[in-house]
Amino acid sequence: MKVLIDIPDNEASFAMKVLKSLSFVKKAKPMSEATVDLWEDLNEAAYEVRLHKQGKLKLKTAQDLLNEL
Repeated sequence: MKVLIDIPDNEASFAMKVLKSLSFVKKAKPMSEATVDLWEDLNEAAYEVRLHKQGKLKLKTAQDLLNEL
């Protein structure tokens, strides 16, 4: 399982030491703000696709998106 934890910058060093000291943590590495933003955008997109497949959300077609330009 992967877990995303939001830690204040001034506590990040200590938190990373604690996480790395736990035997069951396979990998602990900081993420840049841009990576976090991308991750959140992809999760939101995946959620919207799931809603669309369930018939709960109508998505725009590629043609609609092009017409907006």
